[in-house]
Amino acid sequence: MRQSLVLHPDRLFPSDQTQRAIARELYGGVKDLPIVSPHGHTDPNWFAENTPFPDPAELMIKPDHYVFRMLYSQGMRLEDLGLQPVKKTDRHVETNPREVWRRFAENYHLFRGTPSQLWHDWVYKELFDLDERLGAENADYYYDAISENLSTPQFRPRALMDSLNIEVIATTEGALDPLQAHATLKSLDWGKRVITTFRPDSVIDPEFEGFSENLKKLGEITDCDTNTYDGYLDALAIRRQIFKAHGATATDHGHPTARTKVLSKTDAADLYERVRAQPSSESDAELFRAHMLVEMARMSLDDGLIMQLHPGSYRNHNQPLFEMFGRDKGADIPMQTGFVEQLKPLLNAFGSEPNFTVIVFTLDETAYSRELAPLAGHYPALRLGPPWWFHDSPEGMRRFREQVTETAGFYNTAGFNDDTRAFLSIPGRHDVARRMDCAYLARLVAEHRLSLDEANELAEDLSYNLAKRAYRL
Repeated sequence: MRQSLVLHPDRLFPSDQTQRAIARELYGGVKDLPIVSPHGHTDPNWFAENTPFPDPAELMIKPDHYVFRMLYSQGMRLEDLGLQPVKKTDRHVETNPREVWRRFAENYHLFRGTPSQLWHDWVYKELFDLDERLGAENADYYYDAISENLSTPQFRPRALMDSLNIEVIATTEGALDPLQAHATLKSLDWGKRVITTFRPDSVIDPEFEGFSENLKKLGEITDCDTNTYDGYLDALAIRRQIFKAHGATATDHGHPTARTKVLSKTDAADLYERVRAQPSSESDAELFRAHMLVEMARMSLDDGLIMQLHPGSYRNHNQPLFEMFGRDKGADIPMQTGFVEQLKPLLNAFGSEPNFTVIVFTLDETAYSRELAPLAGHYPALRLGPPWWFHDSPEGMRRFREQVTETAGFYNTAGFNDDTRAFLSIPGRHDVARRMDCAYLARLVAEHRLSLDEANELAEDLSYNLAKRAYRL
Protein backbone atom coordinates (compact mmCIF):
# COMPACT_ATOMS: atom_id res chain seq x y z
CA MET A 1 0.00 0.00 0.00
CA ARG A 2 1.34 3.41 -0.95
CA GLN A 3 1.81 5.87 1.90
CA SER A 4 1.81 9.67 1.82
CA LEU A 5 5.13 11.47 2.04
CA VAL A 6 4.73 14.18 4.66
CA LEU A 7 7.39 16.53 6.06
CA HIS A 8 5.99 17.63 9.40
CA PRO A 9 6.70 21.33 10.01
CA ASP A 10 7.81 20.58 13.58
CA ARG A 11 10.10 17.65 12.74
CA LEU A 12 13.15 17.38 15.00
CA PHE A 13 11.76 19.95 17.42
CA PRO A 14 11.38 19.03 21.12
CA SER A 15 8.25 17.17 22.21
CA ASP A 16 7.95 19.54 25.18
CA GLN A 17 5.40 22.15 24.10
CA THR A 18 7.20 25.13 25.64
CA GLN A 19 10.51 24.25 24.01
CA ARG A 20 8.83 23.39 20.73
CA ALA A 21 7.21 26.83 20.50
CA ILE A 22 10.56 28.52 21.11
CA ALA A 23 12.34 26.28 18.60
CA ARG A 24 9.68 27.04 16.01
CA GLU A 25 10.19 30.78 16.51
CA LEU A 26 13.99 30.54 16.33
CA TYR A 27 13.87 28.38 13.22
CA GLY A 28 11.57 30.85 11.51
CA GLY A 29 14.34 33.42 11.70
CA VAL A 30 17.02 31.24 10.05
CA LYS A 31 15.30 28.75 7.75
CA ASP A 32 15.65 30.99 4.69
CA LEU A 33 19.22 32.17 5.28
CA PRO A 34 21.61 31.48 2.39
CA ILE A 35 23.57 28.24 2.56
CA VAL A 36 27.31 28.43 3.04
CA SER A 37 28.90 25.08 2.15
CA PRO A 38 32.60 25.57 2.96
CA HIS A 39 33.68 21.93 2.85
CA GLY A 40 32.35 19.32 0.47
CA HIS A 41 33.07 16.94 -2.37
CA THR A 42 30.68 17.82 -5.18
CA ASP A 43 32.15 17.62 -8.69
CA PRO A 44 33.25 21.07 -9.95
CA ASN A 45 32.71 19.88 -13.53
CA TRP A 46 28.98 19.92 -12.83
CA PHE A 47 29.08 23.69 -12.43
CA ALA A 48 31.74 24.37 -15.07
CA GLU A 49 29.95 22.43 -17.82
CA ASN A 50 26.42 23.13 -16.53
CA THR A 51 24.97 20.18 -18.44
CA PRO A 52 21.86 18.33 -17.25
CA PHE A 53 22.37 15.62 -14.66
CA PRO A 54 22.01 12.34 -16.57
CA ASP A 55 19.60 10.40 -14.36
CA PRO A 56 18.38 9.99 -10.75
CA ALA A 57 20.78 7.14 -9.96
CA GLU A 58 23.84 9.06 -11.15
CA LEU A 59 22.85 12.08 -9.09
CA MET A 60 21.46 10.60 -5.89
CA ILE A 61 22.90 7.10 -5.43
CA LYS A 62 26.37 6.78 -6.93
CA PRO A 63 27.92 9.85 -5.21
CA ASP A 64 26.52 9.09 -1.74
CA HIS A 65 28.51 6.65 0.36
CA TYR A 66 25.78 6.76 3.02
CA VAL A 67 23.48 5.11 0.51
CA PHE A 68 25.61 2.31 -0.79
CA ARG A 69 27.29 1.48 2.54
CA MET A 70 23.86 0.69 3.99
CA LEU A 71 22.87 -1.40 0.99
CA TYR A 72 26.25 -3.16 1.01
CA SER A 73 25.76 -3.97 4.71
CA GLN A 74 22.58 -5.82 3.72
CA GLY A 75 24.41 -7.95 1.17
CA MET A 76 23.94 -5.93 -2.02
CA ARG A 77 26.88 -5.85 -4.43
CA LEU A 78 28.20 -2.43 -5.40
CA GLU A 79 28.19 -3.56 -9.04
CA ASP A 80 24.42 -3.90 -8.76
CA LEU A 81 24.29 -0.20 -7.83
CA GLY A 82 26.16 0.74 -10.98
CA LEU A 83 29.56 1.29 -9.36
CA GLN A 84 32.35 0.42 -11.75
CA PRO A 85 35.28 -1.56 -10.30
CA VAL A 86 38.78 -0.15 -10.77
CA LYS A 87 40.10 -3.71 -10.86
CA LYS A 88 39.41 -5.93 -13.85
CA THR A 89 36.61 -8.37 -13.10
CA ASP A 90 34.22 -10.67 -14.89
CA ARG A 91 31.40 -9.80 -12.52
CA HIS A 92 28.35 -8.16 -14.10
CA VAL A 93 28.05 -4.40 -13.58
CA GLU A 94 24.57 -2.92 -13.83
CA THR A 95 24.63 -0.18 -16.45
CA ASN A 96 20.90 0.55 -16.60
CA PRO A 97 20.26 3.45 -14.21
CA ARG A 98 16.56 2.58 -13.96
CA GLU A 99 17.48 -0.86 -12.63
CA VAL A 100 19.86 0.73 -10.12
CA TRP A 101 17.06 3.03 -8.97
CA ARG A 102 14.65 0.12 -8.63
CA ARG A 103 17.08 -1.73 -6.37
CA PHE A 104 17.46 1.36 -4.24
CA ALA A 105 13.69 1.91 -4.05
CA GLU A 106 13.03 -1.72 -3.13
CA ASN A 107 15.38 -1.32 -0.18
CA TYR A 108 14.52 2.23 0.86
CA HIS A 109 12.97 0.91 4.07
CA LEU A 110 16.50 0.10 5.27
CA PHE A 111 17.07 3.81 5.81
CA ARG A 112 14.24 4.26 8.32
CA GLY A 113 15.39 6.31 11.30
CA THR A 114 18.64 7.35 9.60
CA PRO A 115 19.66 10.85 8.50
CA SER A 116 19.73 9.57 4.91
CA GLN A 117 15.95 9.19 5.00
CA LEU A 118 15.58 12.74 6.31
CA TRP A 119 17.70 14.13 3.48
CA HIS A 120 16.17 12.03 0.72
CA ASP A 121 12.59 12.67 1.81
CA TRP A 122 13.35 16.41 1.85
CA VAL A 123 14.64 16.21 -1.74
CA TYR A 124 11.66 14.20 -2.97
CA LYS A 125 9.08 16.45 -1.37
CA GLU A 126 10.63 19.90 -1.59
CA LEU A 127 12.43 19.68 -4.95
CA PHE A 128 10.32 17.22 -6.92
CA ASP A 129 6.93 17.68 -5.23
CA LEU A 130 6.45 13.92 -4.81
CA ASP A 131 3.70 13.06 -2.35
CA GLU A 132 4.18 9.29 -1.94
CA ARG A 133 6.85 7.53 0.09
CA LEU A 134 9.45 5.85 -2.09
CA GLY A 135 9.11 2.08 -2.39
CA ALA A 136 9.24 -0.80 -4.85
CA GLU A 137 5.74 -0.16 -6.19
CA ASN A 138 6.41 3.45 -7.24
CA ALA A 139 10.10 3.21 -8.21
CA ASP A 140 9.41 3.86 -11.90
CA TYR A 141 7.03 6.70 -11.12
CA TYR A 142 9.76 8.35 -9.03
CA TYR A 143 12.40 7.72 -11.67
CA ASP A 144 10.31 9.23 -14.46
CA ALA A 145 9.21 12.25 -12.42
CA ILE A 146 12.76 13.05 -11.31
CA SER A 147 14.16 12.46 -14.82
CA GLU A 148 11.59 14.80 -16.33
CA ASN A 149 12.66 17.55 -13.92
CA LEU A 150 16.36 16.94 -14.52
CA SER A 151 15.86 17.59 -18.22
CA THR A 152 14.63 21.15 -17.60
CA PRO A 153 16.80 24.29 -17.42
CA GLN A 154 15.72 24.84 -13.81
CA PHE A 155 17.58 21.70 -12.76
CA ARG A 156 20.90 22.53 -14.37
CA PRO A 157 23.65 22.80 -11.74
CA ARG A 158 24.05 26.58 -11.77
CA ALA A 159 20.31 27.17 -11.74
CA LEU A 160 20.03 24.83 -8.75
CA MET A 161 22.67 26.85 -6.92
CA ASP A 162 20.28 29.79 -7.14
CA SER A 163 17.03 27.98 -6.40
CA LEU A 164 18.56 26.05 -3.49
CA ASN A 165 19.85 29.34 -2.05
CA ILE A 166 23.48 28.18 -1.99
CA GLU A 167 25.68 31.26 -1.66
CA VAL A 168 29.03 29.49 -1.94
CA ILE A 169 30.19 25.89 -2.19
CA ALA A 170 33.73 24.55 -1.77
CA THR A 171 34.81 21.42 -3.59
CA THR A 172 37.91 19.42 -2.64
CA GLU A 173 40.70 18.61 -5.09
CA GLY A 174 43.95 16.70 -4.71
CA ALA A 175 47.32 18.44 -4.93
CA LEU A 176 47.91 17.18 -8.49
CA ASP A 177 44.51 18.19 -9.88
CA PRO A 178 44.81 20.49 -12.95
CA LEU A 179 41.87 22.58 -11.65
CA GLN A 180 40.52 22.97 -15.18
CA ALA A 181 36.91 23.12 -13.99
CA HIS A 182 37.73 25.88 -11.54
CA ALA A 183 39.65 27.75 -14.23
CA THR A 184 36.51 27.64 -16.38
CA LEU A 185 34.37 28.86 -13.51
CA LYS A 186 36.83 31.66 -12.82
CA SER A 187 36.62 32.78 -16.45
CA LEU A 188 32.84 32.83 -16.15
CA ASP A 189 33.03 34.96 -12.97
CA TRP A 190 31.66 31.99 -11.03
CA GLY A 191 34.89 31.45 -9.11
CA LYS A 192 33.51 33.16 -6.02
CA ARG A 193 30.52 30.82 -5.80
CA VAL A 194 32.24 27.49 -6.45
CA ILE A 195 35.72 27.41 -4.96
CA THR A 196 38.31 24.69 -4.48
CA THR A 197 40.06 23.29 -1.38
CA PHE A 198 43.65 22.00 -1.31
CA ARG A 199 43.82 18.31 -0.32
CA PRO A 200 47.53 17.25 -0.32
CA ASP A 201 47.19 13.72 1.12
CA SER A 202 48.48 12.04 -2.06
CA VAL A 203 51.82 13.86 -1.77
CA ILE A 204 52.11 14.04 2.03
CA ASP A 205 51.06 10.57 3.13
CA PRO A 206 53.74 7.97 2.26
CA GLU A 207 51.10 5.24 2.60
CA PHE A 208 48.91 6.81 -0.09
CA GLU A 209 48.87 4.62 -3.19
CA GLY A 210 51.38 5.77 -5.81
CA PHE A 211 53.17 8.14 -3.40
CA SER A 212 56.58 8.06 -5.16
CA GLU A 213 55.01 8.61 -8.57
CA ASN A 214 52.88 11.40 -7.13
CA LEU A 215 56.03 13.18 -5.94
CA LYS A 216 57.46 13.01 -9.47
CA LYS A 217 54.26 14.47 -10.91
CA LEU A 218 54.31 17.21 -8.27
CA GLY A 219 57.81 18.16 -9.41
CA GLU A 220 56.81 18.13 -13.07
CA ILE A 221 53.79 20.41 -12.72
CA THR A 222 55.65 22.91 -10.51
CA ASP A 223 59.07 22.72 -12.21
CA CYS A 224 60.61 21.91 -8.82
CA ASP A 225 63.15 19.24 -7.94
CA THR A 226 61.12 17.00 -5.63
CA ASN A 227 64.12 14.69 -5.33
CA THR A 228 65.23 17.13 -2.63
CA TYR A 229 63.35 18.14 0.51
CA ASP A 230 63.72 21.86 -0.23
CA GLY A 231 62.38 21.35 -3.74
CA TYR A 232 59.48 19.36 -2.32
CA LEU A 233 58.52 22.17 0.06
CA ASP A 234 58.80 24.72 -2.74
CA ALA A 235 56.48 22.60 -4.90
CA LEU A 236 53.86 22.40 -2.15
CA ALA A 237 53.99 26.17 -1.61
CA ILE A 238 53.51 26.75 -5.35
CA ARG A 239 50.52 24.43 -5.52
CA ARG A 240 48.94 26.14 -2.51
CA GLN A 241 49.25 29.49 -4.28
CA ILE A 242 47.69 28.07 -7.44
CA PHE A 243 44.77 26.67 -5.44
CA LYS A 244 44.38 30.01 -3.70
CA ALA A 245 44.27 31.74 -7.09
CA HIS A 246 41.36 29.42 -7.94
CA GLY A 247 39.37 30.48 -4.89
CA ALA A 248 40.67 28.21 -2.14
CA THR A 249 40.45 29.55 1.39
CA ALA A 250 41.34 26.27 3.10
CA THR A 251 43.41 23.11 3.05
CA ASP A 252 42.09 19.71 4.09
CA HIS A 253 44.06 16.84 5.64
CA GLY A 254 42.67 13.33 6.05
CA HIS A 255 45.40 11.90 8.25
CA PRO A 256 44.61 8.80 10.32
CA THR A 257 45.81 10.46 13.53
CA ALA A 258 46.25 14.00 14.80
CA ARG A 259 49.92 13.44 15.57
CA THR A 260 52.19 16.44 14.94
CA LYS A 261 55.96 16.67 15.29
CA VAL A 262 58.49 19.47 14.91
CA LEU A 263 61.66 18.16 13.24
CA SER A 264 64.88 19.96 12.49
CA LYS A 265 65.56 20.75 8.83
CA THR A 266 68.26 18.06 8.74
CA ASP A 267 66.10 15.38 10.33
CA ALA A 268 63.18 16.27 8.07
CA ALA A 269 65.36 16.01 4.96
CA ASP A 270 66.71 12.63 6.06
CA LEU A 271 63.17 11.41 6.74
CA TYR A 272 62.03 12.62 3.33
CA GLU A 273 64.75 10.58 1.67
CA ARG A 274 63.58 7.47 3.50
CA VAL A 275 59.88 7.82 2.71
CA ARG A 276 60.55 8.82 -0.89
CA ALA A 277 62.19 5.44 -1.44
CA GLN A 278 59.04 3.32 -1.24
CA PRO A 279 57.98 1.31 0.60
CA SER A 280 58.54 3.20 3.84
CA SER A 281 58.06 1.81 7.32
CA GLU A 282 54.82 2.51 9.19
CA SER A 283 56.75 4.49 11.83
CA ASP A 284 58.46 6.67 9.21
CA ALA A 285 55.16 7.24 7.40
CA GLU A 286 53.47 8.38 10.62
CA LEU A 287 56.40 10.60 11.58
CA PHE A 288 56.45 12.20 8.14
CA ARG A 289 52.71 12.93 8.25
CA ALA A 290 53.16 14.41 11.72
CA HIS A 291 55.97 16.67 10.61
CA MET A 292 54.19 17.76 7.43
CA LEU A 293 51.14 18.89 9.39
CA VAL A 294 53.43 21.33 11.15
CA GLU A 295 54.88 22.41 7.81
CA MET A 296 51.40 22.89 6.41
CA ALA A 297 50.55 25.07 9.41
CA ARG A 298 53.71 27.07 8.82
CA MET A 299 52.70 27.63 5.21
CA SER A 300 49.24 28.70 6.35
CA LEU A 301 50.85 31.57 8.24
CA ASP A 302 52.34 32.71 4.92
CA ASP A 303 49.40 32.26 2.57
CA GLY A 304 46.42 32.57 4.95
CA LEU A 305 44.73 29.28 4.05
CA ILE A 306 42.60 27.78 6.82
CA MET A 307 43.77 24.32 7.91
CA GLN A 308 41.26 21.47 8.30
CA LEU A 309 42.20 18.21 9.99
CA HIS A 310 40.12 14.99 9.87
CA PRO A 311 41.78 12.33 12.05
CA GLY A 312 40.15 9.40 13.77
CA SER A 313 39.12 7.47 10.66
CA TYR A 314 40.43 4.09 9.63
CA ARG A 315 40.03 4.73 5.95
CA ASN A 316 39.14 1.97 3.50
CA HIS A 317 38.86 -0.61 6.28
CA ASN A 318 37.45 -3.19 3.87
CA GLN A 319 40.64 -4.09 1.99
CA PRO A 320 39.05 -6.33 -0.69
CA LEU A 321 36.46 -3.64 -1.43
CA PHE A 322 39.20 -1.00 -1.62
CA GLU A 323 41.20 -3.09 -4.05
CA MET A 324 38.13 -3.70 -6.20
CA PHE A 325 36.50 -0.23 -6.17
CA GLY A 326 39.03 2.22 -4.76
CA ARG A 327 38.59 4.87 -2.10
CA ASP A 328 35.50 6.31 -0.46
CA LYS A 329 33.15 3.36 -0.71
CA GLY A 330 31.63 3.61 2.76
CA ALA A 331 34.24 1.59 4.66
CA ASP A 332 35.80 4.37 6.73
CA ILE A 333 35.43 3.44 10.42
CA PRO A 334 35.90 5.60 13.57
CA MET A 335 39.07 5.15 15.60
CA GLN A 336 40.14 6.44 19.00
CA THR A 337 42.10 9.69 18.87
CA GLY A 338 44.42 11.51 21.26
CA PHE A 339 44.27 15.22 20.45
CA VAL A 340 45.76 16.52 23.71
CA GLU A 341 49.14 14.87 23.21
CA GLN A 342 49.17 14.68 19.44
CA LEU A 343 48.30 18.31 18.66
CA LYS A 344 50.56 19.77 21.35
CA PRO A 345 53.62 20.36 19.11
CA LEU A 346 51.55 22.15 16.46
CA LEU A 347 49.51 24.18 18.94
CA ASN A 348 52.57 25.14 20.95
CA ALA A 349 54.16 26.40 17.74
CA PHE A 350 51.17 28.14 16.15
CA GLY A 351 48.10 27.86 18.42
CA SER A 352 48.30 31.47 19.56
CA GLU A 353 49.09 32.99 16.16
CA PRO A 354 46.37 35.53 15.26
CA ASN A 355 46.56 34.77 11.53
CA PHE A 356 46.31 30.99 11.83
CA THR A 357 43.16 28.87 12.11
CA VAL A 358 42.91 25.09 12.32
CA ILE A 359 39.48 23.46 12.23
CA VAL A 360 39.43 19.97 13.72
CA PHE A 361 36.87 17.25 12.96
CA THR A 362 36.71 13.77 14.40
CA LEU A 363 34.84 10.50 14.17
CA ASP A 364 35.87 9.80 17.79
CA GLU A 365 32.89 11.24 19.63
CA THR A 366 34.44 10.41 23.01
CA ALA A 367 36.99 13.17 22.39
CA TYR A 368 34.48 16.03 22.32
CA SER A 369 34.20 16.95 25.98
CA ARG A 370 37.44 15.33 27.19
CA GLU A 371 39.85 16.82 24.64
CA LEU A 372 38.52 18.99 21.85
CA ALA A 373 36.27 21.37 23.79
CA PRO A 374 38.95 22.19 26.40
CA LEU A 375 41.57 22.70 23.67
CA ALA A 376 39.29 24.96 21.63
CA GLY A 377 38.35 26.77 24.81
CA HIS A 378 41.98 27.78 25.24
CA TYR A 379 43.92 28.04 21.96
CA PRO A 380 42.85 31.06 19.84
CA ALA A 381 43.72 29.27 16.59
CA LEU A 382 41.60 26.17 17.18
CA ARG A 383 38.00 25.81 16.05
CA LEU A 384 35.77 22.75 16.26
CA GLY A 385 34.24 21.44 13.07
CA PRO A 386 30.68 20.12 13.26
CA PRO A 387 29.80 16.44 13.78
CA TRP A 388 31.21 14.50 10.89
CA TRP A 389 29.99 11.47 8.94
CA PHE A 390 28.30 9.01 11.34
CA HIS A 391 27.58 11.89 13.73
CA ASP A 392 26.17 14.46 11.26
CA SER A 393 22.78 13.22 12.38
CA PRO A 394 20.14 14.65 14.71
CA GLU A 395 21.41 12.69 17.72
CA GLY A 396 25.03 13.38 16.82
CA MET A 397 24.34 17.11 16.54
CA ARG A 398 22.56 17.11 19.90
CA ARG A 399 25.40 15.26 21.62
CA PHE A 400 27.96 17.59 20.05
CA ARG A 401 26.28 20.71 21.46
CA GLU A 402 25.79 19.10 24.86
CA GLN A 403 29.40 17.97 25.12
CA VAL A 404 31.29 21.01 23.83
CA THR A 405 29.24 24.11 24.61
CA GLU A 406 29.89 24.43 28.34
CA THR A 407 33.67 24.33 27.82
CA ALA A 408 34.25 25.78 24.36
CA GLY A 409 31.13 27.91 23.97
CA PHE A 410 29.42 28.43 20.63
CA TYR A 411 31.95 30.82 19.12
CA ASN A 412 34.87 28.40 19.11
CA THR A 413 32.95 26.23 16.64
CA ALA A 414 32.93 26.63 12.86
CA GLY A 415 29.25 26.48 12.00
CA PHE A 416 27.87 23.66 9.88
CA ASN A 417 29.23 22.06 6.74
CA ASP A 418 27.59 19.26 4.80
CA ASP A 419 30.74 17.38 3.65
CA THR A 420 28.90 15.62 0.83
CA ARG A 421 29.08 14.52 -2.80
CA ALA A 422 25.28 14.36 -2.96
CA PHE A 423 24.47 17.83 -4.31
CA LEU A 424 20.69 17.83 -3.98
CA SER A 425 20.87 16.77 -0.32
CA ILE A 426 22.80 19.88 0.75
CA PRO A 427 19.75 22.02 1.67
CA GLY A 428 18.17 19.08 3.51
CA ARG A 429 21.35 18.54 5.52
CA HIS A 430 21.55 22.22 6.47
CA ASP A 431 17.87 22.19 7.36
CA VAL A 432 18.46 19.32 9.79
CA ALA A 433 21.37 21.21 11.37
CA ARG A 434 19.37 24.41 11.72
CA ARG A 435 16.43 22.60 13.28
CA MET A 436 18.65 20.75 15.75
CA ASP A 437 20.52 23.90 16.76
CA CYS A 438 17.22 25.72 17.27
CA ALA A 439 15.98 22.81 19.36
CA TYR A 440 19.08 22.98 21.55
CA LEU A 441 18.85 26.75 21.93
CA ALA A 442 15.15 26.46 22.78
CA ARG A 443 16.00 24.23 25.72
CA LEU A 444 18.49 26.80 27.03
CA VAL A 445 15.88 29.54 26.71
CA ALA A 446 13.19 27.45 28.42
CA GLU A 447 15.63 26.74 31.28
CA HIS A 448 16.44 30.46 31.52
CA ARG A 449 20.07 29.93 30.58
CA LEU A 450 19.74 32.16 27.51
CA SER A 451 17.47 35.07 26.69
CA LEU A 452 15.37 34.83 23.56
CA ASP A 453 17.27 37.66 21.85
CA GLU A 454 20.58 35.89 22.53
CA ALA A 455 19.16 32.67 21.12
CA ASN A 456 18.01 34.44 17.95
CA GLU A 457 21.50 35.86 17.42
CA LEU A 458 23.06 32.47 18.06
CA ALA A 459 20.72 30.73 15.65
CA GLU A 460 21.84 33.06 12.86
CA ASP A 461 25.50 32.69 13.79
CA LEU A 462 25.35 28.90 13.88
CA SER A 463 23.43 28.73 10.60
CA TYR A 464 25.43 31.27 8.60
CA ASN A 465 27.90 33.68 10.20
CA LEU A 466 30.30 31.28 11.93
CA ALA A 467 31.06 29.31 8.76
CA LYS A 468 31.74 32.49 6.79
CA ARG A 469 34.01 33.78 9.53
CA ALA A 470 35.89 30.51 10.11
CA TYR A 471 36.58 29.95 6.41
CA ARG A 472 37.16 33.65 5.60
CA LEU A 473 34.49 33.67 2.93
